[in-house]
Amino acid sequence: MDRRQALKLFAGLALCPLCGGRGLASEGHWSYDGATGPEKWGDLDATDAPCSAGGQQSPIDITGTIIARQPTLKIEWSKQPNTVINNGHTIQLEVPNGDTLRMGNRTYTLKQFHFHHPSEHLVEGKRFAMEAHFVHAATDGLAVVAVLMVPGRQNAAFKKIVSTMPMEEGPAVPADPAIHSTRLLPARREYFHYEGSLTTPPCSETVDWIVLAHPIEVDEDDIARFAKLYPMNARPVQQRDRRFILSSGPH
Repeated sequence: MDRRQALKLFAGLALCPLCGGRGLASEGHWSYDGATGPEKWGDLDATDAPCSAGGQQSPIDITGTIIARQPTLKIEWSKQPNTVINNGHTIQLEVPNGDTLRMGNRTYTLKQFHFHHPSEHLVEGKRFAMEAHFVHAATDGLAVVAVLMVPGRQNAAFKKIVSTMPMEEGPAVPADPAIHSTRLLPARREYFHYEGSLTTPPCSETVDWIVLAHPIEVDEDDIARFAKLYPMNARPVQQRDRRFILSSGPH
């Protein structure tokens, strides 16, 4: 991706459905099943061609990982989300500028986070109940922190989200100020790292994926509440295509 494309990506991020609004989205309608489902995404619009022709598509099954020295994740989130939207594909919360992710000498700005049911990534063939994606942008690409979610103890932040999320597709509304992004992170930060794509059209292959190795627990009833809105909004697992998946250490 050249600099011009990168700047266009960053400028459009606030407008793409699952990466920030509609600026990077396919012009055609897409869904998770039927005639506009994942198998057809690459044919819906010329810009969506990577969905079927790309060589580094996401999500994948995290398996055959290589333990390698990886930079410590420096997650510096302090701002509460300011809006929440039901965009017809997921529940998404927008975050004001200021929160960052640092990996080595690279810094990304947190833009938004959203949810998939069930999980999009698998780990050693195992699928999880849900997955949260924290989408960060820099001038030359994206970094997405993926948090796997399993039934268990109540998570106050997720409970507040499902208790206040819009039940129908529509414009963004103010988010509850009690929602804190950091409370959706596990205590341990070991992670898997690979190069991939957006998991929705246009499936651009511009994403550094950081899949946290340890899931968080959320109340099973809260998972069920989300599932009433989105019974299935996860893209099928894609081919690995000789990519390396790096692990930050034993888990």
